[in-house]
Amino acid sequence: MTRNNIKRASLDDLQNFNKEGKLSRNPTPLEGEDLGPDFWANARVVEPKEPRSVHLKLDPDVFEFFKSQGKGHLTRMQEILKAYVKAHDRS
Repeated sequence: MTRNNIKRASLDDLQNFNKEGKLSRNPTPLEGEDLGPDFWANARVVEPKEPRSVHLKLDPDVFEFFKSQGKGHLTRMQEILKAYVKAHDRS
């Protein structure tokens, strides 16, 4: 695909195209891989857990340490907390 083939459309444009039947859809989607009975015998449903937003008070030196490392400091805090939980998980 070249840049000349790329067309830009807003969400409103796409919704209008859909209403007018101008968007194409494959009526016969490709079949997925057959996973076999062994896979399904051990399959289980795992409900996703939604992250929780919390208010957290940190000592200024702890916060400044992570923030001084640049963008992604909250993600790094999360990963360290996850590692701590995993190291102390007794299940």
